[in-house]
Amino acid sequence: MVLGVIIGLGPRLRIFRTKAFSRFALSEAISDADLREAVQRAESGLIDADLGGGVIKQRIARQGGGKSGGFRTIVLHRRGSLAFFVHGFAKSDQDNIDPDELKGFRKLAGVTLALTDEKLAIALAKGAIVEVR
Repeated sequence: MVLGVIIGLGPRLRIFRTKAFSRFALSEAISDADLREAVQRAESGLIDADLGGGVIKQRIARQGGGKSGGFRTIVLHRRGSLAFFVHGFAKSDQDNIDPDELKGFRKLAGVTLALTDEKLAIALAKGAIVEVR
């Protein structure tokens, strides 16, 4: 993963987006470069909100705008290893996730961040996730 090394991400860090998040990103013109930048900030310790259990919230700016009025993304994150973009929303549409959603994301993180390379390959082949390059 030469590109990861060039932009400051570790060579073993893999970034994915779920099928549902991919639809959101496409509809809001969020690029893979935006996602890589958000993970790079997290890897540098600049996490917008650590929600516990491997779940973080990272802001992504709107095209031509700032992060404060932009998008919030929920990322399942294991530093130096894996990042999965699983949910996104505009701040204007939703203030935050509710406690039940957070509980679900934490459970999902427990399962997702423990996936082996073989299980990741299966999920990729089935189209459940897409690797951010």
